[in-house]
Amino acid sequence: MKVIYTDVLVIGGGLAGLRIAIGARRRGHDALILSLVPAKRSHSKAAQGGMQASLGNVIKGQGDNEDVHFEDTVRGSDWGADQQVVRMFVNTAPKAVRELAAWGVPWSRVRKGDRTVIINGQKVTITERDEAHGLISQRDFGGTKKWRTCHVSDGTGHAMLQAVADQAIASGVPVHERTEALALIHDGSRCYGAVVRDLITGELTAYVAKATAIATGGAGRLYRVTTNAVICEGIGAALALETGVAALGNMEAVQFHPTGIFPAGILVTEGCRGDGGLLRDASGHRFMPDYEPEKKELASRDVVSRRMEEHIRKGNGAKSRFGEHLWLDITLLGEKHVKTQLREVYEICQSFLGTDPTRDFIAVRPAQHYTMGGVRTKPTGESPTLRGLFAAGEAACWDMHGFNRLGGNSVAETVVAGMIVGEFIADFIESPKGEIDIPMALVREAVEAERARLDALLGGAGTERADALKIEMQQIMTDKVGIFRTGADLEEAVHRLQGLLVRSRSIGLRNHVDGPNPELVTAYRTQKMLKVALCIATGALTRTESRGAHFREDFPQRDDAHWLKRTLATWKDPSDTLPCLAYEPLDVLSMELPPGWRGYGAKNYVDHPDTARRAEELEQLRERLQGADRHKVQAEIMPYEHLLPARFRGRNERIDEKLP
Repeated sequence: MKVIYTDVLVIGGGLAGLRIAIGARRRGHDALILSLVPAKRSHSKAAQGGMQASLGNVIKGQGDNEDVHFEDTVRGSDWGADQQVVRMFVNTAPKAVRELAAWGVPWSRVRKGDRTVIINGQKVTITERDEAHGLISQRDFGGTKKWRTCHVSDGTGHAMLQAVADQAIASGVPVHERTEALALIHDGSRCYGAVVRDLITGELTAYVAKATAIATGGAGRLYRVTTNAVICEGIGAALALETGVAALGNMEAVQFHPTGIFPAGILVTEGCRGDGGLLRDASGHRFMPDYEPEKKELASRDVVSRRMEEHIRKGNGAKSRFGEHLWLDITLLGEKHVKTQLREVYEICQSFLGTDPTRDFIAVRPAQHYTMGGVRTKPTGESPTLRGLFAAGEAACWDMHGFNRLGGNSVAETVVAGMIVGEFIADFIESPKGEIDIPMALVREAVEAERARLDALLGGAGTERADALKIEMQQIMTDKVGIFRTGADLEEAVHRLQGLLVRSRSIGLRNHVDGPNPELVTAYRTQKMLKVALCIATGALTRTESRGAHFREDFPQRDDAHWLKRTLATWKDPSDTLPCLAYEPLDVLSMELPPGWRGYGAKNYVDHPDTARRAEELEQLRERLQGADRHKVQAEIMPYEHLLPARFRGRNERIDEKLP
């Protein structure tokens, strides 16, 4: 049995995983990354539009600060977010974007003087301040009051990943490429690492670590049409789920991006609409003002996606041999803007649609994009039920997104959470809790159990085909657990997914090689994916309300009185065919921003019994502190800074808000 020892084992080589490893190395600890692909090929690279941080450099971002970013994020989450975690995030994001600039990310920069932008379909001249010249620029994004999204044209994720991966190399962090974690090593209360398979040789190795971090990204490939890369299959969530101890949070919260190109589903950045692009129907009519007269195309993503599908249902979709779709119009932005600020969009349209977006409309329809749920963690990033297990980024339910995330907050979260969780992992290792005294029998048993599972697949006489089961699962999730949900559809989805899970225990392989064997990989991943899919479908069926991206047509109200709580899913026994669900109430009386109207559509929600009381308390407190510094008021309302690592505390400087 081969064993590799390290202080920190990071499963996932994207931005969150890389930043965790860098943080641990900075503190003098060994860190090792497992990645399915070379780190610079991770899905983080696909992020296009930008990263939110309240710098307030551009004139349309003037007045932005942590308070505004906090409120936008909480409203965007439909009050499902942990508000202390949101505060930790918005305070650290400006520090993160400036750190990335120091690491070589070539952020787009402000140029002083007049410039022409498109706002509400009209050309408008704005004047950038002299003192902002050369500072990091921001663009508009959906669901925000200020222009806040820092960007590198529309290749933000690409530039960020290159810089952070280079820092990991400089820090001496090894990345074991083409390796896959099959199971976590644990004793029911403490995580000790993972059993890992070499995808080239098939060899199993035990990686033993003082702390293990899951940073594997999302679960988009549970759906047929998704913007996610083929490696985003929810396996990190499944690893935690299969421990029977760690919980997944809010798995029913799945975001659909309004503009996936049709029919491929490849992402076209929200920056298109942020820069002035419009959504049009089959007749060329701009329809979003009919539904959302204030925010129009820049309403929150869940809202825009629902409005688009609603408009198609009314018979306004453009027809094609692949089905119906709508149009994204960026022709009004001009050829120069598209080819410089939206150049990836230009290339994607040419390569995958055969069209020129400077002259032609882009065929789009909502596609699965982001998983708000994930491994449930504390603000430190550690699982509350399995010591030594951490998670960050899209794989985690930290929980700063609640039931819907804002565009630009995800790629920001990868580096911010990586910074914060990396520090807490180092603290954990340096504390008595981080010490391990692991019996090698436990490691051997874990490796042997995985070897037996693989041998059963390789040598079994099953008749089910893994690829067929996977395709059927993706179709069920797309048809029954999508943007619009009903009890009948969800019941059918759960029933059919259970059947697929049972059938997946009788998979037979045609290729019996224990080495580079894609069929074997599909087989064991599909078994895991079905469990995660059942967590999503069961959570959605049980949650009889609509909140954020979870929209029940049979329960269209947001019901704070009964459902202002986080879903926790566990899988107690390997033979089970359904997850066990429990719930974690959100404390309204400790919220800085008590639940209210998001600002879209009708005010269709049921108040929590404590909302009025908390609103009154906050009104009295603000009246008592009238004239006080905004930071002091915030600290009185909901303290959070003590939750941050010491090195990331402190205020952020802006043009209009100098540090003392």
